[in-house]
Amino acid sequence: MRAVLQRVTSAAVTVDGNVVGSLDIAPGGQGLVALIGVTHDDTPAEAAKLADKIWRLRILDPDDNGSERAAADVGAPILVISQFTLYANTAKGRRPSWNAAAPRPVAEPLVDAVVEALRGFGATVATGSFGAHMQVALVNDGPVTIILDT
Repeated sequence: MRAVLQRVTSAAVTVDGNVVGSLDIAPGGQGLVALIGVTHDDTPAEAAKLADKIWRLRILDPDDNGSERAAADVGAPILVISQFTLYANTAKGRRPSWNAAAPRPVAEPLVDAVVEALRGFGATVATGSFGAHMQVALVNDGPVTIILDT
């Protein structure tokens, strides 16, 4: 599995003109947007590992003692968006191949598993709509963008 994790001060996802997921972040606070890609041989164990990494990765602003914090430390909300394009192969030509991206019957349950694992940790999680054409609006804070691979 692969994720692009962004530290944000606001984020929302819209489908067909309707907001289907958004983060409620207090002024001065932060949250995370996690774009999640799945490939053919990914497993539920990798989904759990990825969720744990997202929840505990120390990429939020430091506390008064200068220690960076994780979403787990401050209860930062997380917006999870399925993103098959994270497995684009652009090695040849000018047209990406999507062969490495898992099909919906494989990918959707694993993205759902990441969401459920995060909620199991106590995270407030918003989501997009799997397979829908989505517009994601966010304010990347820092900017901080991290790529995670399991």
